[in-house]
Amino acid sequence: MSAFANIRERFARIKTNLTSLDSQPISKAALIIILFLDIFILTAIFNGLEQHTRQLSTPDSYIPYACREIVLNRDWNPTNRIDNLSGVILSYTRSYYPTLEQKKDHHPVCAPYLDLLDRIKADKELGNVFEDRNKMLNETRDLQREIGNLKGAYDTSLLETIAKQTEGKANVDKIKKDVREKTNTLNTLKGEIGALEQKINGNEQVKAFWEKLQALRPKDRETLKVDLRTLYFWYPVKRLAMQMVFLVPIFVIFYLWNNASLRKSRGVQVLVSSHLLVVSFIPIFFKIIETVYDIIPKKLLRKVIDLLESFKLIAIWHYLVIALAVAAALFLIYIFQKKLFSREKLMERRISRGQCQNCGKHLPAGSQACPFCGFAQFKNCPECAKQTHVYGKYCRECGRLVA
Repeated sequence: MSAFANIRERFARIKTNLTSLDSQPISKAALIIILFLDIFILTAIFNGLEQHTRQLSTPDSYIPYACREIVLNRDWNPTNRIDNLSGVILSYTRSYYPTLEQKKDHHPVCAPYLDLLDRIKADKELGNVFEDRNKMLNETRDLQREIGNLKGAYDTSLLETIAKQTEGKANVDKIKKDVREKTNTLNTLKGEIGALEQKINGNEQVKAFWEKLQALRPKDRETLKVDLRTLYFWYPVKRLAMQMVFLVPIFVIFYLWNNASLRKSRGVQVLVSSHLLVVSFIPIFFKIIETVYDIIPKKLLRKVIDLLESFKLIAIWHYLVIALAVAAALFLIYIFQKKLFSREKLMERRISRGQCQNCGKHLPAGSQACPFCGFAQFKNCPECAKQTHVYGKYCRECGRLVA
């Protein structure tokens, strides 16, 4: 109980340091200046934290998505390799590829492929070839769909023509002509696509890429897969350590300044340093919570969902979410209603502000009763028989518990 009382006393002192200057409430002008300072410092801390943390290689920068597509997600063979390479080249922007400064930070399995992709991507003429081929492939798919629809219409019209003898023959001839024209166009497109593919295969960088793919071993795939899992597992911890390297010195500096200001009774410095101490603690608190969430709930929830799916009980997950939502709502209602906005807290605020304990309106100085609602503000203390507030918890004269 004494530990809890010490914590409450500490928080009370912090609140006093944040809201008063030389034992007097701070003015509105000073409060506005302090709040602007708080917002500015907090913004500066988060901006600096982001730039500092950026120095740490993330799993996505160490093993980029382009590398995962090449090594893990796609199966490469002579019939689909151009389609696969085209998908990788056209799907990823240059930001996914290593800059000269970042090449050393890529996984050893990824580095050669990303280097070759970077060279292929840098070849503007080759890039245009990939784009032209992609457009022609889309056109061939559209033509094949149209030809299929026309052939279906042709079969239907042919049956109708046979049934009606000469009627409908003109429609059948028109469909045959459309099919023939579109087929010729399709064959021409396929020939052009073949020419573009020859140009792609003849490019020296692409040849080097095919040779590198042939050298890809199952062991390399497994190594990359294992390293990727390990990176995702440890990255939250490494990120938190990197963040604390930036945040803790700032917090310590403000803490030492606050302690020195308190010892020397420097009112203005106590006020400012107390605010900055709280401001510097906010990102530390949130980053710790973020890391705990990344490590425990995400992985735990994933395992729970996988387990429920294995037993065909995934619907139970929704029951659990509903139960947690109800429990959270009950807890918040209890906190707000019983702790923050309880009648006891309301009476404390009204008495401390010189307001009527019944209606809440401000009382003129020395009032024994409220001039607005007539409520008597005082009663006799059962211990000392002197007057104390009706809803006061302790006697204002002897300090005994009266409520």
